[in-house]
Amino acid sequence: MLKLQGEKIYLGALERDDCKKTWEDAEYDFDNITEPLDIGRSIEKVDEWFEHLKKEHGNSHIWLGIFLKNGTIIGVIHLHDIDKKNRSCYLGMNISKLENRNKGYGKEAVKLLLEYSFNNYGMERISATTLETNISAQKSLEKSGFKLEGIERKSVYFAGKRFDKFRYGLLIEEYNKKNIEEAQTST
Repeated sequence: MLKLQGEKIYLGALERDDCKKTWEDAEYDFDNITEPLDIGRSIEKVDEWFEHLKKEHGNSHIWLGIFLKNGTIIGVIHLHDIDKKNRSCYLGMNISKLENRNKGYGKEAVKLLLEYSFNNYGMERISATTLETNISAQKSLEKSGFKLEGIERKSVYFAGKRFDKFRYGLLIEEYNKKNIEEAQTST
């Protein structure tokens, strides 16, 4: 079973109960709009989601749980729209509870998944998108080496307003260069 070990967290396989827990724990930050609210998301839908994850895992996406060292699941991170021919995909992540956000867990999860994706899974390009209002995600992506590649102007309608969607990308050569530079500055 895949387990990517970090300092404060690890990434591991999602079981049905993990999916249920993240679904139940999901909190929305109305003061920091990060994505459209998923209104009416019933707990019964967890089984459908889990079956979809099992069916498509490794083909079009990879979903992993973000776990604290004590085994508590706090969120999910995933690669989706995996294109094995072109060695590209999209990255997505969610930390369920507000109390677990902005503690570095997401940054560490991204670091672990990028390492795996580029060095073990064969990806050469990883993309990510976020709303213009999600400043913490933008900073996290940029610190991880992602470059802002474009803005989809007013492409998301939510809460009576239109928002820009920011599109980011990271190439394997940029990722490797960043890691070499970080290694040189730490010695």
